[in-house]
Amino acid sequence: MDRLTALVVFRQVVERGSFAAASRYLKLSAAAVSKNIGELEAHLAVRLLNRTTRRMSLTEAGLHYYQQVARILDDLHEADSLLGAMQSTPSGTLRVSAPMSFSLVCLADVIPRFLARYPGLALDLQLDDRRVDLIGEGFDLAIRGSDRLEDSSLVARPLLTLRHVLCAAPGYLRKHGVPVTPEDLQAMECVQFSLSGHAKEWLFQRGEESRRVEVRGRYRVNSSLALCAALRAGHGVSLVPEAYVRDDLESGRLQALLEDWQMMETQLYAVYPSRRQLQAKVRVFVDFLVEALSDTPPGYLVGLQASSP
Repeated sequence: MDRLTALVVFRQVVERGSFAAASRYLKLSAAAVSKNIGELEAHLAVRLLNRTTRRMSLTEAGLHYYQQVARILDDLHEADSLLGAMQSTPSGTLRVSAPMSFSLVCLADVIPRFLARYPGLALDLQLDDRRVDLIGEGFDLAIRGSDRLEDSSLVARPLLTLRHVLCAAPGYLRKHGVPVTPEDLQAMECVQFSLSGHAKEWLFQRGEESRRVEVRGRYRVNSSLALCAALRAGHGVSLVPEAYVRDDLESGRLQALLEDWQMMETQLYAVYPSRRQLQAKVRVFVDFLVEALSDTPPGYLVGLQASSP
């Protein structure tokens, strides 16, 4: 017995007053209607309907059961309708995991604009540089930065590319000299971003020429903002997203190095569990990210992707 079908049949028999009327409404055969009622009564071990060749009526047990069933089916219909609305209209709470440094530099100022645009949405933004388990930890979406994205069953939509710059404080360079070639970095104090897949080896390219340099240093840190603070304090040289040190470079607090070489780039992705039945709240946030990040001053963010999810 299909329990839900049997309950729907029972309700329609009661409300339409006969098996024949329920049969026509549900587009089921008379035999199928009768079979569902019989199986439901057998399952409950109680008679729900008194029926003769001329009329049908509810038993006392049937009346109480009908009242409960009608309420349950109405609640189920309301739940289905609500879910359908959520799929088409952004609502509910959107849980997002994003890197700390990127969010503080590039997202914090624009998030209020997103919330103003979608008043039916609440945003729970968790700033954490670790790679979260989206499904296991209940996140709808994560922003991830990597120069290579591992194979995954998740959907990864490219957002933009962060270009990096090699820089140091003028005070450090006066004491230790300005590097002329990538290999000069091997004799310098290099601050390493520990979450990077290339913390110990930096890649430099110039035309067809490519150099990989093993770097060393006494300071490894998992925060780009902490790394930038160390550079401003004169502790070494490092590769850092250009967007994070834009003001420092313009003011002279930091100095760009080896500018004739191309530095590495980090691709940023919006990552979410599935393309199928993508929730409206996820879709509008990803679209907003593309829009908001496209307004970032040129020269610091490159490779913006605007394809639809």
